[in-house]
Amino acid sequence: MEQLLRNFFLFLSKNRFFTKLAKQYGLRFGAGRFVAGETIPNAVTTIQQLNGKGLAVTIDHLGEFIDTEKEAKEAADGCIEAIKAIADNGLDSQLSLKLTSMGLDISEDTVMENMRRILRVAEEKDVFVTIDMEDHERCQQTLDIFKQLRSEFKHIGTVLQAYLYRTAEDIEELDQYNPNLRLVKGAYKESPKVAFPDKKDVDENYKKIIKMHLLNGNYTAIATHDDAMIEYTKQIVEKHNIPKDQFEFQMLYGIRVERQEELESEGYKMRVYVPFGNDWYGYFMRRLAERPANVAFVLKGVMGK
Repeated sequence: MEQLLRNFFLFLSKNRFFTKLAKQYGLRFGAGRFVAGETIPNAVTTIQQLNGKGLAVTIDHLGEFIDTEKEAKEAADGCIEAIKAIADNGLDSQLSLKLTSMGLDISEDTVMENMRRILRVAEEKDVFVTIDMEDHERCQQTLDIFKQLRSEFKHIGTVLQAYLYRTAEDIEELDQYNPNLRLVKGAYKESPKVAFPDKKDVDENYKKIIKMHLLNGNYTAIATHDDAMIEYTKQIVEKHNIPKDQFEFQMLYGIRVERQEELESEGYKMRVYVPFGNDWYGYFMRRLAERPANVAFVLKGVMGK
């Protein structure tokens, strides 16, 4: 049943009609639990609240189904505005973005022009930018763009997904760039030709790449809500005397809030992934797919309970 729900929500996440409908109706139907409003001032308020609890943040200006250069430019402008808001308000926050929202599916020139505009401001304002990873079909292109931009800018990292067979090789290949990487399990529906179909294999590969990247001496963001993976990371860093300023834990806004605060109180760097914007639908559906139990929170939100 859980797998059926997961596939259902992943299917809905790619539906353009519902995406447009969601933009019209705003953050209703429980999405406000996972999305920090539709505007930058909304996001700033949320970041200030999280920073006040000792939690760091990365904000994501949501955007999917970008079809024109104009839309991509507007999305990039939104990212630049967010970077400036972070700096102007003295926030402990980074920025996350998807290359599709920067024009990846339009042309390489479009995405590179927008990314360089963003990163020039990010370097000036001392705000770190992470390129989110999307589905497998865009993985190689994303990594190629990251490598090019990493040779030009310092304030940039990207994401690798444990459920892909290729990821351990990607860790090794990227080591020459001393990359700051966010390591995740993966949230897209992928073919067993390219991804581990069984959770236990994903978990084992996740442990493998966490250990590889940490022992390579590179900064590692372990983005998970899984206590087993958190405890595994603690054991690895203790065994190999890895300093706490070489890694951090990351979790999604609105999920396991008490655990986030516990990790911060234990002295670990804890960063919260905070999405905002009116293009929230696809992100929201993927959160429901990851953990169908979240549907209960949605129903409570809809019914006002």
